[in-house]
Amino acid sequence: MLFYYSLCSILFVYFFFISLILILIGVYFISFDLVIFVEYELFMYNGSQFIMTLLFDWMSLIFMGFVLFISSLIIYYSKGYMSGDKYIDRFIILVLMFVFSMMFMIISPNLISILLGWDGLGLVSYCLVIYYQNIKSYNAGMITALSNRVGDSMLLMSIAWLFNYGSWNYFMYIDFYSLDFNSQLISLFIIIAAMTKSAQIPFSPWLPAAMAAPTPVSSLVHSSTLVTAGIYLLIRFNPLYVNSFLMNYLLFISLITMFMSGLGANFEFDLKSIIALSTLSQLGLMMSILSFGYIYMAYFHLLTHALFKALLFMCSGVVIHSFKDCQDIRCLGNLFNQMPLTCICFIIASLCLCGMPFLSGFYSKDLILEMYSSGYINYCFYIIYYLSTGLTVSYSVRLLYYLIISDFSFYTFHSVSDESWLLLKSMFTLMFVSIFGGCMLSWVLLPTPYLILLPFWMKLSVIIVCFMGGWLGYFFNSFNLFDFIYSYLYSWLITFFGSMWFMPFIITNLSYYSLFYGLKYQKSGDYGWFEMVGGQGLYYLLMKMSLFNQKVQNSLFNLFFIIMSFWFIILMFM
Repeated sequence: MLFYYSLCSILFVYFFFISLILILIGVYFISFDLVIFVEYELFMYNGSQFIMTLLFDWMSLIFMGFVLFISSLIIYYSKGYMSGDKYIDRFIILVLMFVFSMMFMIISPNLISILLGWDGLGLVSYCLVIYYQNIKSYNAGMITALSNRVGDSMLLMSIAWLFNYGSWNYFMYIDFYSLDFNSQLISLFIIIAAMTKSAQIPFSPWLPAAMAAPTPVSSLVHSSTLVTAGIYLLIRFNPLYVNSFLMNYLLFISLITMFMSGLGANFEFDLKSIIALSTLSQLGLMMSILSFGYIYMAYFHLLTHALFKALLFMCSGVVIHSFKDCQDIRCLGNLFNQMPLTCICFIIASLCLCGMPFLSGFYSKDLILEMYSSGYINYCFYIIYYLSTGLTVSYSVRLLYYLIISDFSFYTFHSVSDESWLLLKSMFTLMFVSIFGGCMLSWVLLPTPYLILLPFWMKLSVIIVCFMGGWLGYFFNSFNLFDFIYSYLYSWLITFFGSMWFMPFIITNLSYYSLFYGLKYQKSGDYGWFEMVGGQGLYYLLMKMSLFNQKVQNSLFNLFFIIMSFWFIILMFM
């Protein structure tokens, strides 16, 4: 245990200072527009060179800095959160493998090395989801692994189709792809792979299911590592699909994902699942702005979202610990008087999520919404977009009502207080960065101010929708109107809205029947007829022929006698 405490402290210091150095180098690179490629020859075989290529530009450096910064605070947070765990060394090693897999994917301009980091994320995420080793964790891990394997197969097929271009270093010539069949097929594979990692419809159910992992892992996964890998991949491959029909397909999928997750979060009562669905909503927002080709805005929101989403999960972990591992928000309430410091962090993170002016989420989210309003877009899509934004404010206010405003609903004699300073130090550091990070990032990433001219009612539409969503979230819960609605709605309709439109049931059944019939096929095919008529049957045939040949060779006297007899018979008849 003492070794673990010292290891966490050392990792926190190293990661924290390395992250600051990487961010400063990234600012230097963006100021002078620098890009560095590092090539290292691993080995040479028969005249063929096997070279590892690494890409260092301002985008990869700043993103790596943010990943390491958040990881350092989460490791320091885990020092207090996971202190009672018996196998804590295993946990910290898995977290380190997770972070290094993400870092390897960020700096890879080669599709092969991207696949290594991509698969590392999927494998380690499965190990972290099943960390608590119960039935719920195993089921959640299986859904997570199977959903991510679809994206892995898509990357493998895109690697195979890149044979047509002569190299897997896509970064060298991605701007020169023509809109032929090969490039469109590769872009389709890349988009499907990104959809699986970023949990877009129909691959959404694994994201709330991954909440079975420990809360520090959830904070890391939902802020800067696993779910952002798909967004980062699409940012890198943006020239490949920017002018194709796939942009409309991506826009439709991302908008439906935004609306579905925002609606489901308003019917959810699990604390971590609500925050997970909010992550899904923000991923849909990033995907939608990527479908317009605004990669820098998607990258800007990716960084700001990572800050306040990590803070939200940290605060939820403190609340869950204080309430004896209870995650039902109906059992909480009146926390501001008992956990004021945690509630301050939670309120600020929720306001960043809603896009409160002059907090970090405002600088990216408001800019995305105004750029969306200035574009040429379907009116129905426009309504869904702003409705999803209002639902974000609605479930955030609903969550704050259940945690802070409503009456205390837990055990009568249960005392609640802010936990150790190990947790609060990490949370307060992220809180200050969440407040000022968006402003500083806007200076660095957007040195030229954007001037967006819109009609008066369209300028006010964001504020109006946010206020309406906040009023809806508070009014419906303060007057128990949801209970009234529940009593008059059919239970299946409530389940439909609260369970991501029945997708978890569909995906679970598909996974079960796929595994079931796959096992049947393996027994009857691979281990059955294919063994007899395939490799195993050929093996037995060759064995029999070789045994016969061996017998013949071992009895040379009989062979000579038979040949001599045949020869005499032929001479007699001749």
